[in-house]
Amino acid sequence: MTAEDSLSRAEELLARLEKTRAELERLSQANDAEKALDVLTELSELSKAIEDELQKVKRDAETDAEP
Repeated sequence: MTAEDSLSRAEELLARLEKTRAELERLSQANDAEKALDVLTELSELSKAIEDELQKVKRDAETDAEP
């Protein structure tokens, strides 16, 4: 996977994160604590996946920059 592929994947995950965050906001206004906890777990997993992809981008960029 290239740095560009990882960056695209991170952008896709970021869009999912934003959609999930909006769902959490909706649930908090509806006082649905049980579903909100599920969404918080999903947000945590998405955040970790985004971080992993960005680390791949960084490693690939560093590797490409080496002479």
